Formats: sequence, structure tokens, C-alpha cells
Amino acid sequence: MKIPVVLAILAVLLVLKVRKAGLLAWAVAWWAGFYAVIRFGFVVPIPASVIAIYMGIATLAVLAYVSSSKERREAAARPLIRLILEPRYRSLLAAIVVLLPAAAAANVYFRMSVPLEPPLFSRTVHPASPAEITVHEKKIDLETGENPYRSLETSDPEGFRGHVENGRRVYYRNCVFCHGDDLSGAGMFAHGLNPIPTSFSDKGTIAMLQETFLFWRISKGGPGLPEEGGPWDTAMPAWEKFLTEEEMWDVVLFLYDFTEQRPRAREEHE
Repeated sequence: MKIPVVLAILAVLLVLKVRKAGLLAWAVAWWAGFYAVIRFGFVVPIPASVIAIYMGIATLAVLAYVSSSKERREAAARPLIRLILEPRYRSLLAAIVVLLPAAAAANVYFRMSVPLEPPLFSRTVHPASPAEITVHEKKIDLETGENPYRSLETSDPEGFRGHVENGRRVYYRNCVFCHGDDLSGAGMFAHGLNPIPTSFSDKGTIAMLQETFLFWRISKGGPGLPEEGGPWDTAMPAWEKFLTEEEMWDVVLFLYDFTEQRPRAREEHE
């Protein structure tokens, strides 16, 4: 959670309590606060489709509460009646009457102005990685590089387990929502994504890949895919913006350890 967002919402609620705000103000504040939490309150980005589902539920819950009794309905309607009938609010009412249709029209306009996209073609599930990438201002060789902590598996088993456990923590804090608690790609957000997240438990997935490939995909996410990997409607962020290099390598170790698979051996060239 992003603490500043939570604190800002709590501050607004405290102000409403001090000012003894009416039911309508509380209803709007709770609805807006819930949106702010799921839209801006999490470090891990949440797909827009998931936000829409939760906001639909929140809207129904607020409406159900406000209309649950005659007293609450009257309390919620009272400010609206004053807005419509009292002369001192005519300027505000006029502004609302103009701005609401204008906002709806602007929303329709911008949605219709989206650039045309080419028709869908089959994409490459595992596109070729570049020769090297830059992560946190450091060059990472994807062709001949290795996971810097893989060698600890034999030289320092206890240290290796520490990296695996750290990878486990990072995964369940960030990746579990889409890839699932059993790494099968069936997380709570999975069905709102297209294509659905990768199942790491599939024997034909990470066992066929080198660890540097996974590091590339994790660090650069969907935005880092080459043209041959598209068209791609993915919600996977570039995790280099949220994780350290060590955390990403540790996640790779955890993926292979949890699924009891081994990374693809690097081919020897003469």
C-alpha cells in the first residue's frame, strides 16, 4: 500500500467528521476514497477492468446503504433539493448542468479519437530477447550472462536458500495477483487480462527458457516486448521500476525452485 494515499483519504474523512458532514457528503467521500485506494493506493498496478468491477460493486453498496431507510433517503436527498430550489445555488447548479454533459461528451470524443489499430495477427509467445539490456543503469548481457546467484546453489547452499526465500516474498507481494499462488497463471486478476498470465507450472514454459530471458521479461514487462511479440494486450508492468536487480534475480530462482524445474542450459559454441 502507498501510505501517503491512505493518509490523504483518512485526512479527508477526519475533516468531514469534524465538520459534521451530511450523509450525501459521506457517501461521495467513501465512494471516491475507495476509487483512490484501488487506483492509486497499491504499488502493484491494477488492471482497468478489475478497477471497473470493484467500482461497480462499491457503487451498488453505497446506493444500497443510502436508500436502506426513509431517514437515509431523505438525508441524502436534502442537499440535492436545496441545490435545485434555493436561489443562492443557481450559479453552482448552472455550472453542474453544463459541466456534466460536457464531461460525458469529452469522454466519448476521446474514446472515439483512439488511433486505429492493425488487425490481430498471431504473436510470438516467447519472442527473441535482445543481446543486452540496461537495468538500473547497469548493462545485463542476455546472451552469455548468468544469474549471479545461481552458483550459490553448490558453493553456498544456505545463502542460495536465502535468495530463494527472498524471491518467494517478492513473488507473493507483487506477482501472485496475476500468476496465482500456485504459479499456474490463475490469479485473482487473471481473467480480466488478455492474454492470460503465463503458467510457470507448465513443463513447457520456464524449463525451455534461460534465466536471463526471464530476467528480461520481468524487468521490462509488456512495454519492453519487441514487435514480434505483438500485438500484446498485457498488464504486466516493467518491474525494474518497482524492484531491485537482486529481487528480480531472486524471483527467477524462486520460480524454478517452486516448480522443481531447471533452467535451460546454455548452448556451447565452438
